[in-house]
Amino acid sequence: MINRDPEANFEEFWTTFHERYPFFEARNVEWKNQYDAFRPQVTGETTDEELFEILSRMIEPLNDGHVKLKAKELGDEKKRVFRAETKPRFWLEFNDGEIDKLFETTEMTLVANGFGQPEETEAWMLRYSRSRDVGYLRILELEDVKKKKLTGAMDKIAQDFDDLQGFIIDLRNCPGGDDSTAITIINRFCDRRRVAFHRRTKIGPDENDLSPLKTWYIEPEGDAQFTGPVTVLICDSVFSGGEAFALAIRELPYVTLIGDHTNGIFSYTLERKLPNGWKYTLSYQKYFSADMVCYEAEGVPADIRLFNTKADIENGVDPLIVRALEVIGSGKEENRV
Repeated sequence: MINRDPEANFEEFWTTFHERYPFFEARNVEWKNQYDAFRPQVTGETTDEELFEILSRMIEPLNDGHVKLKAKELGDEKKRVFRAETKPRFWLEFNDGEIDKLFETTEMTLVANGFGQPEETEAWMLRYSRSRDVGYLRILELEDVKKKKLTGAMDKIAQDFDDLQGFIIDLRNCPGGDDSTAITIINRFCDRRRVAFHRRTKIGPDENDLSPLKTWYIEPEGDAQFTGPVTVLICDSVFSGGEAFALAIRELPYVTLIGDHTNGIFSYTLERKLPNGWKYTLSYQKYFSADMVCYEAEGVPADIRLFNTKADIENGVDPLIVRALEVIGSGKEENRV
């Protein structure tokens, strides 16, 4: 039954964040102060439009892309959505069309360095190509793929491993997905069983009300693994499951992360519905690296900081690919010594 009482809806919304959101300190937000500031603005006479604005302003400082409020109908509008995030640097630099052009530049740079054109694999979200001795894998996202398809794609890619002396994994602009998909891919580059990451879930109002620590592992999978120099390209529009990928693969000692830090929103989303029918989501899980560092609100850092700009499109060269090939080249030299 729908309950449109503004005060009841405000209280439930605020309380859910109070009990389940674990990042107020990381996000520099004092949640009780938000209550004191915004609760007096809500009365029994508050309209739906006013309540939506109040709730949006209350969560806006969280700057968390997993925090979202959605009203199916609001006044004259059929749907209204508020997401509590600022645009990543990558999206400020490139609009959607320019992102496509950047990855065209990536492909041009690969071809100029002896690679074939990246092609779709059996797993729709993986694009693969190689040169004589370096592989390239672009990961569009990490969900909506059947395990059999993913395994088949990685089996075929792994047939090239013996010929290769380096590998580039391009994670840029990956919106996220499932941790299990990330680990399945990483396992093909794993030398031995290692801790991938840890996770705890917020289960109560106190900042220490967290579930017991749960640990995920990466370990060799399939008939062959590539354990030579690996470079992973990242930026601040790598989100969620993409960040779990970066967090886990950086545990391999022969991996170098190149680019910008990831976005800093690792959690799956907790989905809830208010009594008035509005839906909202929030982060509710804390991810930790193998050595128990939480990178929420900061993102996984790059080992080599390097940004793409519009000038890369104009110049026809992707500097992250160039740098990755340099790192792989130096790694090959070190392996010969």
